[in-house]
Amino acid sequence: MHPSRTLERDLAALADEEHALFTLADLAALLPGHPPGAFKTLVSRVAANGGLERLCRGLYLFPQAGYPADLVLYHAAARLRANTFNYLSLESVLSDAGVISQVPMNWITLMTAGRSGRIACGRFGTIEFIHTCKTPERLHEALSYDPRCRLWRASVAQALEDMRDARRNLDLIDWNAAHELV
Repeated sequence: MHPSRTLERDLAALADEEHALFTLADLAALLPGHPPGAFKTLVSRVAANGGLERLCRGLYLFPQAGYPADLVLYHAAARLRANTFNYLSLESVLSDAGVISQVPMNWITLMTAGRSGRIACGRFGTIEFIHTCKTPERLHEALSYDPRCRLWRASVAQALEDMRDARRNLDLIDWNAAHELV
């Protein structure tokens, strides 16, 4: 059987509505023994034929799994920075809480112990990471785990503090709503 068909067959057996994001390392495990250059070419061909959808460098979605599109950015952020302290904050948390009037469309914001940066994820949107020096020990009371997003989430008070610390625009904040939640 051709390696691309083998890859798609194995992905169809493994992927489901909960697990459909794969790194290159995940995919490489399905085809051991392929040289790295040939493997990357194979993955590119499978993506070009619609068997995989490239989200960003090194991360792919298996579209046939029926993965919920509204969670792709959150789960992609969790996979991309799995070994780094990250948490949802800033406009993402404040919008969800109704503290800012505009809802960021296809854009999520996270604080990270890693590097700042924006990662474009195709039709799904953008993930923005903002560096922080704050430690999990310092923030443990201000964070809660969101199992749906698979990420830690800041409280409204922490998100407001992060907005100030990151020097983000505070003009959209409804301070009356913020004070009710803090």
